[in-house]
Amino acid sequence: MIKSMTAYGRAEHSGEWGEASCEIRSVNHRYLEMSIRLPEELRLLEQAIRDRLSKQLKRGKIDCNIRYDQRENFTGTLPVNHDLLTKILETAETTNAQLKTPAPINPLELLRWPGVLDRDVPDPEAISGPLLELVDETLAAVIDTRQREGEKTRTMILDRSKAAKEIVARVRGQMPTILDGIREKLTLRVQELSAEFDNDRLEQELLLLSQKMDVAEEMDRLDAHIDEVQRVLDQDGPVGRRLDFLMQEMNRESNTLGSKSAHLDTTNSSVDLKVLIEQMREQIQNIE
Repeated sequence: MIKSMTAYGRAEHSGEWGEASCEIRSVNHRYLEMSIRLPEELRLLEQAIRDRLSKQLKRGKIDCNIRYDQRENFTGTLPVNHDLLTKILETAETTNAQLKTPAPINPLELLRWPGVLDRDVPDPEAISGPLLELVDETLAAVIDTRQREGEKTRTMILDRSKAAKEIVARVRGQMPTILDGIREKLTLRVQELSAEFDNDRLEQELLLLSQKMDVAEEMDRLDAHIDEVQRVLDQDGPVGRRLDFLMQEMNRESNTLGSKSAHLDTTNSSVDLKVLIEQMREQIQNIE
């Protein structure tokens, strides 16, 4: 089952250990790139979180944001680290004295300074279980979204690849008639220009022209690429890069078809093919 790289998940848990929320955002990226934001006191859990994400997600830019509030018994006063607060005040006053337009010191900003408010550092071992369960729940929501979006994308690509297959079959069926028509027009044109002409030389020129216009190999390769696209769509695991490569090859063959075209039908077919390929390519950029 193919998966999209765009998804979002969020979950919240609470208990005696406190309250926590987890948000995971996933967008397109060539490789797997993870950014994990969590409170400094929980930094020891970062590697475990990375392992969980990388086990389930193979491509995409992943932003994981964890918020944690520890339950505290309020005693009527806030536990302030007065030594640190004093040092911060002294530094702030010294800095203010050097300014031409000093600003008043905001007490609330001082309290927000890391370490000014003494808090009990949570025991990572005690809360690792609930927090990792929270990450798993959020990750499950992300994967579910990726799979649903991936299935929609798969349907779209299959529809476009089938349409491309029909165009290739139509061009293949038209080529004998197109070549015969060109041969007839060239013969009449030569007869108009000269009452006497070398029929053998004309046959040679027509043969060379037919070879230059022959797109059988391009049709065969397009058929093979389309079959491979349909086969890859049924594989498990990341397939985005493989599909992207196939789109490049299909576009190259379509360009060759257009460059060899000497008839409006094949020119239009080349354009139609490139439109379908571009539509598929845009969607494939979002496949894991």
